[in-house]
Order: sequence, then structure tokens, then C-alpha cells
Amino acid sequence: MKALNPEHIKSVIKSINKGPFFKHLSMQVTELNIGYSKVTATIREKYMNPFGSVHGGVFSSLIDTAAYWAAYCDLREDQGLVTVDLKIDLLAPVLDKIVIVEGKRIKSGQTLCLTEAQMFNESGKILAHGTSKLMVTQNKQTIHDIVDFVDAEKPPEKFLRGRHVV
Repeated sequence: MKALNPEHIKSVIKSINKGPFFKHLSMQVTELNIGYSKVTATIREKYMNPFGSVHGGVFSSLIDTAAYWAAYCDLREDQGLVTVDLKIDLLAPVLDKIVIVEGKRIKSGQTLCLTEAQMFNESGKILAHGTSKLMVTQNKQTIHDIVDFVDAEKPPEKFLRGRHVV
């Protein structure tokens, strides 16, 4: 496998965090690596359901985001992903202001990727778990589409030329 360009990753993180939905949910992708992503979010009152607890859609959005980005580094630059199936298990209420969601790739294929994500509070207690099936696309939902949408700078090349991870 080719080695990731750290400058590309920094640029991608900066670009994706400009997305309006990310801002709306006060979430940020903070780490990306091969088979891994990390998302943090600040819980706000506007995310509460009428019962005063965090709405399940917020759980789903955070799990979906971390699961999605866990597969990103496996793709060529002309490829993207679309979530085709998302399963969420809510395991405990969110009682803290900050949540951390870690995404991990289970399997990357030519047409489908399988990923998972877990949401934790700041003490490390697991709050939710999810799995996601992602369809690999050609020239759709790529990093270039993000750059155009959020009006960001084009990132450097994704992979370092001639260098491979051993």
C-alpha cells in the first residue's frame, strides 16, 4: 500500500470540517489514517429530543461520519463513498458535553467497504456502536467535490510517490 501524504490529510481535515452539517452538529474530524478516523463533538441543547436527551439522529450522524471517514484513506483520489446501510446501537445516554467517536475499517473492497464506529464519553465509557456498509463510487462524492462545495484549497496528492507502507 502506498504511504499517505500527511499534508493531504491535514488539508482534507480542514476542508471537511468546513461543511455546514459538521458545523451544525459542532463536530470535527480530528484524525484520519489508514483504516481509522476520530470525530469529536460538543453536545448542545439544540440536539436534545423533547425528553431532554440527545436525539438518536445525532448519535447516527456522528457514527455515520466516523465510519465513513475510516474508509477514506483506502481510496484512490478519483473514488468516493456513499453510505448504503447504517446500523446503530445506542448503549447509554450522553451526559457529558463532549463525545469522541472512533471509526475503524473492517474491510475495504473494490465496490463495498465495511466499517464500524464507537462513541465514547470523555471518561471512555461506550455510548453507542454502529456498523456501516459503504459503496465505492467513481468520480462521485470525492474529496474534489468537497473542495468545490466548501470553497477550499485543492489538497496535495494523497499518496507519497514511490513510498510504500511496509
